[in-house]
Amino acid sequence: MLAAEIIKKKRNGHALTEQEIQFMIAEYTKGAIPDYQMSALLMAIYFKNMDNTETLALTKAMLHSGITVNTSGLPGFKVDKHSTGGVGDKTSLILGPVVAGCGLFVPMISGRGLGHTGGTLDKLESIPGFNTQQTLEKFVEITQKIGTCFIGQTKDICPADKKIYALRDVTATIESLPLICASIMSKKIAEGIDGLVLDVKFGSGAFMKTSENAEELALKLMAIGHGYGKKVVSVISSMDQPLGRFSGNAWEVLECVEIMKNVRNSLYDETRELSLQLSAQMIHLSGKTNSVEDAYKLAEDCLVSGRALKIFTEMCEIQSGHLNDLKISSQKLEMRAERSGYLTHFNVEQIGVAGILLRAGRRQTTDVIHPTSGIEFHKKINSPVAKGDVIYTIHGDEPELFQEAEEHLVPTFRITDQQVDDHQLIKKVLT
Repeated sequence: MLAAEIIKKKRNGHALTEQEIQFMIAEYTKGAIPDYQMSALLMAIYFKNMDNTETLALTKAMLHSGITVNTSGLPGFKVDKHSTGGVGDKTSLILGPVVAGCGLFVPMISGRGLGHTGGTLDKLESIPGFNTQQTLEKFVEITQKIGTCFIGQTKDICPADKKIYALRDVTATIESLPLICASIMSKKIAEGIDGLVLDVKFGSGAFMKTSENAEELALKLMAIGHGYGKKVVSVISSMDQPLGRFSGNAWEVLECVEIMKNVRNSLYDETRELSLQLSAQMIHLSGKTNSVEDAYKLAEDCLVSGRALKIFTEMCEIQSGHLNDLKISSQKLEMRAERSGYLTHFNVEQIGVAGILLRAGRRQTTDVIHPTSGIEFHKKINSPVAKGDVIYTIHGDEPELFQEAEEHLVPTFRITDQQVDDHQLIKKVLT
């Protein structure tokens, strides 16, 4: 087979065979196909799409490009969560310990920031010393001991996806449904889990701009999961405003820790609520409760009692993280409202771009994340605003980056005379 002919076939809108897909993935994984040819194929897929058969074949090829995790020694239900991401999306840091504290195993192989969205690994690595690069044996061992563990992709798990994931970020092919589906599900199936809860986002800060598109993606992901015999639930949630109080790696860790310490702040409410709702779905999926409502009560009790914080702290210690040494920046720039009214709109994607300008995210794969950089949100949709109120605070150790970020943030919110329809955090749950 010739890579150029396969690229041409997809470019012209034809379906690829399982053998052609397998060839491209296998050869790219071993370095026989260069980045520029895989980039061309990714762009062809972006424009010409893939049908369900092709998407399943792509998932299979990525899954079998490496090994799978042996979780047979974990005596209980193994469940994970995946979010399609957004600005301030940090629920994994809470729900992992919460669900583990309710008696389930939560093995989480997480990713780094992709585009304007933050990655769980980047957040955890803002904790000084935190080691996300564990062996698979250690990964299972830690999960068995405390119920959860967060690691990055090892070189052995879906190595094809790891290479393609990096390419998608710099070739503007992130939003392709088949690429999203194959990337997510190959890694999740490789974890050896029994169940998966998907947090599929829609809105201005999501890959899917409408709830209908988010639902389409969710159904495609669920079909792949069901095809592999996994229990799958999808939560369709809004990303029309940043989630919680902070965006930026160390700042998001701080927010999660404060929530687990039961610090109550209205700006934390959405992070807390979504974390508990997703936890409830994960618990209920295991068959542990008769209803999602009962599962929610278990999750909330775990959070309020301090068990979740204890598990998170223990996980940090085992993975060499020094949580008490978490560093946040002291330098800041406040952005204030120039008129009174109600805050009625955020351009969340562009807020994410401002985060990249602050180096809280990546322009390209080689960029180094600045963990202390971030943006603080002081208002939510329908919040009353008086002239002079602080809307955003820019944080970071490099104030020379503030001006460009500020200029980018100016048009990202709208203040009007009237409130809009109530913001809905969760649109739908698909079972």
